[in-house]
Amino acid sequence: MERPEPLPKLATGVEGLDSILEGGLPQARTTLVVGEAGSGKTVLALEMLYRGAMSGQPGVLISFEETGEAIRGNAFSMGWDLAALEAKGLLAVIRPKIDYNAIFAGEFSIKGLLAILSGQAKKISASVVVIDAVDVLMCLFNDPLRQRNELYSLHEWLMQSGLTAVLTAKSGQDTGLARDFTFMEFMADCVIQATQRVDTQVSTRRLRVLKYRGSAYGSNEYPFVITPRGIVIVPVSDAELAHRPLGAPVSAGQSELDAVLGGGYCRGASVLIAGPTGSGKTTLACTFAQAACRRQERTLYVSFEESREALTGAMLSPGIDLRPLLEDGSLEILTAMPEALGAEHHLLRIFQRIDDFEPEHLVVDAISAARRIGSEQAAFDFLIRLLNRCKERGITCIYVNQTGGAVSMEVLSGIGISSLIDAIVMLGFVRSGCEMERTLLVLKSRGRNHSNKFHKFSISSKGVALKTPGAHLSSEGKDK
Repeated sequence: MERPEPLPKLATGVEGLDSILEGGLPQARTTLVVGEAGSGKTVLALEMLYRGAMSGQPGVLISFEETGEAIRGNAFSMGWDLAALEAKGLLAVIRPKIDYNAIFAGEFSIKGLLAILSGQAKKISASVVVIDAVDVLMCLFNDPLRQRNELYSLHEWLMQSGLTAVLTAKSGQDTGLARDFTFMEFMADCVIQATQRVDTQVSTRRLRVLKYRGSAYGSNEYPFVITPRGIVIVPVSDAELAHRPLGAPVSAGQSELDAVLGGGYCRGASVLIAGPTGSGKTTLACTFAQAACRRQERTLYVSFEESREALTGAMLSPGIDLRPLLEDGSLEILTAMPEALGAEHHLLRIFQRIDDFEPEHLVVDAISAARRIGSEQAAFDFLIRLLNRCKERGITCIYVNQTGGAVSMEVLSGIGISSLIDAIVMLGFVRSGCEMERTLLVLKSRGRNHSNKFHKFSISSKGVALKTPGAHLSSEGKDK
């Protein structure tokens, strides 16, 4: 018996979607995109059509809710010039005129619509058709049986036409379509559901493939963002890990600290610097960033707690002048208020800067602020995806984590990501007579023969200074 041919697929061009669909939409078959108002279903379908036309695959768009002018205007706001594609014969935008007298008389059918669609498809040799808000079309028929018959006629025509079809429809409050149109899901070969949820006052759009006949697909929910250039889907995780091995030593920016670390950090490592407020976490992170930039190694500093001006001003006190590094382009500071955006928006901003700036090192100050992005799960997803992307690219990462009160390993590891952290530096305080002194302990450092003792250190106008070798502290805080 001969093995069947693989299902032909048509790439959507939507960032991240083809990976989930394992190649794209089923070619010459029907895909249904469902979702409530504001979930992004129309934008998704429109982008599929636009990307296809840009790659030389002409398409037709039929909309029952928006005028052609409104569609072109909305698309242009994302940089998609539909009018230019129409002029080149790569796209046709249709807003059918409905004869309501025929509807009231019971004489209306979709045969006229199909004739128009067929003519436009032949005129531009279309390979893709998008029917936006097909549920609105079906609502023109008051009789449920008539609705179903007309929809079957549409489906039959699409199958015979050889066009790759994308239909959008609004869903009800429950998952799936509104009650009267649930059978549409059974007719389609691929069904994609878009949702928009609000959790702890943060809105998140998610996408899930409900079915895909004849093909494997990613069945999880995937967060996505509508950006000024289109939709970007940000997978929570990949099926396979592609982390690069740890590289050669890279200096922490201070010779005594390098010695305590067993020669510095490993290039490409994920390093956690944890401690209470005032313990010197940001100073250590900026010490590393300054040393890296002076070696002409680009460093991206993501600050969730201070503005660029506040950070550069504060670091002048310990003798760290970041201004020349910003001017020569070796350092870039990306700031954001955690509550301002959802986890996916924050993640996408960082990914885009990593793609554009191509840093060798990344500092995130502080990952404890990730909890303010949304739920605990959202913070974990944000960190795990960022950490995974950086490990795949071999970027050395310094994660600052503010702790308070009783310190547990889970708190130190930064919202449960300890298994992927390569080095943990714990900062703290110890009382010495009438003074409080800062302490440093390297809890772990993969691939390095690091010190396992507490070390006193100070911060002055000359930077960070560790005490001379031998002036350590035991775990009880007494000098040894």
